[in-house]
Amino acid sequence: MSAGGAGRGWTLADVARMRVLSQRLVDPMPDPAAVVRHLTCTQGQDYPGSTTSIALRTTSRRLADVRAAYDDGEIVRSWPMRGTLFVVAAEDLGWMLGLTSTKILRETTRRREALGLDTATLTTAETIALEALAGEGLTRGELLAAWEDAGLAPSAGRGYHLLFHLSLHGLICQGPTSGKEQRLVLMEEWITSPRSLAGEEAVAEWFTRYVRSHGPVPAADFLWWTKLLKRDLAPVLPAAREELEVIEVDGVEHWVDPQVLARHAESSRPSAAPLLLPGFDELVLGYGDRRAVLDRAEEELVVPGRNGVFRPTVVSAGKAFGTWKRPTRRGAPVTVDPFGATLPGPLERALPRLTADLPA
Repeated sequence: MSAGGAGRGWTLADVARMRVLSQRLVDPMPDPAAVVRHLTCTQGQDYPGSTTSIALRTTSRRLADVRAAYDDGEIVRSWPMRGTLFVVAAEDLGWMLGLTSTKILRETTRRREALGLDTATLTTAETIALEALAGEGLTRGELLAAWEDAGLAPSAGRGYHLLFHLSLHGLICQGPTSGKEQRLVLMEEWITSPRSLAGEEAVAEWFTRYVRSHGPVPAADFLWWTKLLKRDLAPVLPAAREELEVIEVDGVEHWVDPQVLARHAESSRPSAAPLLLPGFDELVLGYGDRRAVLDRAEEELVVPGRNGVFRPTVVSAGKAFGTWKRPTRRGAPVTVDPFGATLPGPLERALPRLTADLPA
């Protein structure tokens, strides 16, 4: 499509507001599976936080509905990209791994060697897992115990990397819930209707869905997000221009769903909604360039010491204004540490309502 905003001077504030729309934070979807399919991949390393992020984007806002989507086999957790846990639609996991796993396995060779995970150890771990997980699967602790009993010593990071390795090979994933955790299951048994995509078709699918769920975004952010290469993306961009819009922000092309662009042009009011987001939410983590939601100084407050642990954020118009903690007293609003001296008045006044509306 043509660059629908070519005559306008688009700003990061516009980008921030449109991302709220793209991510369905003000237009909730009917169920968790629809949310996950829309987002394509959503951060999953913090299981409680990711469950909240998904529920926030549904009409029911119920955590139990997210757990039910896991139990029904509609969504799973695995490592489809960047060596990080994500929640994905079950049918998408296989083709995503087909695009990314070879590169990730190659890049983690030294880590396996440092952990003493040679070919014989990996083969033994795989054999045990395939037998132990058949049927209903096991919790992480139960599978690690099975490896321990076989003399594989899964401590000191070895167990985590074995899970990671077998997941990248498309053998296992995290599926149904078991209390406050998930069971590991065999992908071949659990994912009954996998989609078959490969090559340029798969890259085009992933790029288009990323833009529709995260835009406006530069193409460079997609490459950062997936760790695919420019040569993977370049062949699909001409066709993508036929169905997506391209706008220029600070001299950089940003891709966006034309429906999002049109809705933003009609009224910016919906995207101004105040939000309480859990740590690791896609509105913050789904971009290589986070300036639309956080400047560098603010990012230091959200990720103190760059330790990889993202604090929950309070957001308005797509821009973060502070971090928050759950109240210690029933009925009290969340406690906020604003980036500035105080929160904007409307945001401060919204805190009791936002607290009461948190998914439960």
